[in-house]
Amino acid sequence: ILPQRQAVLVAKQAAEVAILSGNRLRLGVGVGWNTVEYDALNEVFGTRGRRQAEQVELMRRLWTEDAFSFDGEFHRFEHASLFPRPSAPVPVLFGGSAPSLIERCARLGDGWIPLGSPNDKSAERIAELRRLREAAGLPWDGFEIRAQAQYAGGDPVRWQAHARKW
Repeated sequence: ILPQRQAVLVAKQAAEVAILSGNRLRLGVGVGWNTVEYDALNEVFGTRGRRQAEQVELMRRLWTEDAFSFDGEFHRFEHASLFPRPSAPVPVLFGGSAPSLIERCARLGDGWIPLGSPNDKSAERIAELRRLREAAGLPWDGFEIRAQAQYAGGDPVRWQAHARKW
């Protein structure tokens, strides 16, 4: 739940995992649903989507740029940098299903982590992601969809059928 975290710390931790894993990290981010958690952190629940978008922008800059200043709605600093930096971009995948999240994912994401099953609703969200990316001039090739596999119970035939549905 990225808006509940310090963006610079997440960027540093993600950079370290990316480096240690040979750039295999896929960073999944969400916004959460529980207002009590935001209250406890003294953060505004209603701005979590905008905060997440700014955090992703800030983290990507920290992963790729030398010292820079940042003056956003939620983050402000002078001449910050991050070392060591990953040698390849860290893909950011957005989890969730709200229309505002789908728009943000299409605009900023390297992929989507669906919540739910491989059904008509999920197919509609995938079509919307594709449409929004194409409208923004962003490629669909390389955009990842990392669905949850349902392996509790069942057998290999059931598991394969579930994977095929996605």
